[in-house]
Amino acid sequence: MSKKKEVPTVKPKLHPRNKHRERYDFQLLTSENPELLSFVIKSFRGEDTIDFANPLAVKTLNKALLHSYYKIDYWDIPENYLCPPIPGRADYIHYIADLLCTHNYGRIPFGEKITCLDIGVGANCIYPILGHTEYQWNFIGSDINKEALDSAQLIIDKNPTLINHVSLRHQVNAKDIFYNILTHDEKIDVTICNPPFHASAKEANAAAIKKVSNLQQKEVSIPTLNFGGQNNELWCDGGEERFISKMIYESKKFGKSCFWFTTLVSKQASLKNIYFALEKANAHDVVTTPMGQGNKTSRMVAWTFLTREEQREWKNGKWNPEIQSNN
Repeated sequence: MSKKKEVPTVKPKLHPRNKHRERYDFQLLTSENPELLSFVIKSFRGEDTIDFANPLAVKTLNKALLHSYYKIDYWDIPENYLCPPIPGRADYIHYIADLLCTHNYGRIPFGEKITCLDIGVGANCIYPILGHTEYQWNFIGSDINKEALDSAQLIIDKNPTLINHVSLRHQVNAKDIFYNILTHDEKIDVTICNPPFHASAKEANAAAIKKVSNLQQKEVSIPTLNFGGQNNELWCDGGEERFISKMIYESKKFGKSCFWFTTLVSKQASLKNIYFALEKANAHDVVTTPMGQGNKTSRMVAWTFLTREEQREWKNGKWNPEIQSNN
């Protein structure tokens, strides 16, 4: 008789500081968040889990995770908006902290001296929640969708720890990314973006069908979006490659106003043209960081237009004022 394949208790691909490297503790989650109880089922191994193909179950799990691990008392999103997988989103924040650490004398800069711009903050406001809770950073969140911003604002207003640390800005021109959001006299330490990576609604639906089929271990024909998502959250003309190329083009215009521009890149094949766009824009430094969760692989691409001397002046003056005052 063949042995059952053992499921690892730790997810080794997640960042070492990620609170979700171990398997979900449903005993803890349900004791602190009783509404999750009705969605807990037994896996074929007899272990507690949820039906990840059920959008309501996924959203309720997110509420429980944010409450138990990040002390977020209120979190909700309108129907059919993107419900983000918390572990993967947390990884991005931790890798950004590592990026800042590497360029800050080996120390992660904590606190309000760090300002992040989240491009496409969405209705879920997830990156500001994680970034402020883990590192006490301040956030600006931008989005083209007014309803999404209203939802994010409600989350901020109902969580005192976020008030005065997260502000939202409406991007009135869907073709712009930094224009109409940033002014040239603002100093942004890092930008964050999880771009829509599908190139069309048809492609997004095909990916959803494949994902749900894998979760249910049977073929399905209707694209149930278990993590939700509006069109602008899931796809755009040209997919992530065109979106990021546009971001790089605009970022050069704000090259002295921001230390690090970053984005997630889902597809390995997108990197060639992204690197070409960065070379064309004359980015001074480019850093690519591999990321992974389960069978999914991704990467963070970061770039800056600041020279080494400008980088030194920035981190000494803004992140480490005690060094500046001693010079």
